[in-house]
Amino acid sequence: MIRRMGVGDISRVVEIHLASFPGFFLTFLGARFLSLYYAGICTAPEGIAHVYVDDEGEPAGFVAGTSDPRGFYSRLLRRDWMRFSLASLAAMLRKPSIVPRIARGLLHPSRNPEGKDVAGLFSIGVLPSLQGTGAGKKLVGTFLEEARCRGCGRAFLTTDRDDNDAVNVFYIKMGFRVELEYTTPEGRRMNEYWITL
Repeated sequence: MIRRMGVGDISRVVEIHLASFPGFFLTFLGARFLSLYYAGICTAPEGIAHVYVDDEGEPAGFVAGTSDPRGFYSRLLRRDWMRFSLASLAAMLRKPSIVPRIARGLLHPSRNPEGKDVAGLFSIGVLPSLQGTGAGKKLVGTFLEEARCRGCGRAFLTTDRDDNDAVNVFYIKMGFRVELEYTTPEGRRMNEYWITL
């Protein structure tokens, strides 16, 4: 079953994120940072966030994003930049080389598409035990349907281009098409996917 994500789901969503994305940058920033991030999405008026619930009624997967991505990030960072900075402090002390990347994150809104007719799918994760069961496909489908109902004509997401074949094939099968390839300042080669709703 899929239902809307609530604030009470955040701790479980963070656990799923940590299990789904070991070694990724947001994971390195820690549970406190992730809690702020997902709470910001699920409480925002433009937030589109759902959980996939297992047979025991516990979230076992999630999808999170927004309509009007640039507006969402601008408002979130303007309101909570200090909380996000404090939440990432421990990670910066462990690895000072990430400070420029965090600083760029504070400018993130300008790199997002603008407009209420665009949706950004920012994160999706399912527990390893659910991978390959169709849970991810259902979550993405739910996200896209809600975006469509909100008047969005297109949706986008980004993911790694290299060593990520299963994920890239998954999005292509869902109907997404690569419209931009780019390399981050850290050297990660990325695909930006778009889909017409």
